[in-house]
Amino acid sequence: MFSKTCEYGLRAVMYIAQNSLTNTKVSLVAIAEEIDSPAAFTAKILQQLSKAAIIDSTKGPYGGFLIEKAALKEITLANIVAVLDGDKVYNGCGLGLKQCDDEFPCPVHNQFLKVRTELKNMLENTNLHELAIGIDSGLTWLKRN
Repeated sequence: MFSKTCEYGLRAVMYIAQNSLTNTKVSLVAIAEEIDSPAAFTAKILQQLSKAAIIDSTKGPYGGFLIEKAALKEITLANIVAVLDGDKVYNGCGLGLKQCDDEFPCPVHNQFLKVRTELKNMLENTNLHELAIGIDSGLTWLKRN
């Protein structure tokens, strides 16, 4: 449903958010390792997210990536998806057909509308703070050791 870029971006932001709970900056290398993504690919994704003010980037020996604590409650998954994938997750055919709409629906059109509506609701109502708390407490995880 999401592009590979978006999947890695969501994971990266969640990892940064978890570390941001304690104001800990994380390096590109640490992020790439934690989310099992190539470092160069991760760097491009993080650059997009930084430009969009989703994450803060500091260069230098004490640099790294961080999200301000107050922003953790404001940034939703929908914000991240919008930067990396645009609105394609909310539009288009569930089967990938070029011609599919309410007037000429594909076989899964109506069922896919329900799924897409629920997905949009979840993305818009899930913030980074709640996800970071879940990861930090051990209730959820990004990578099993």
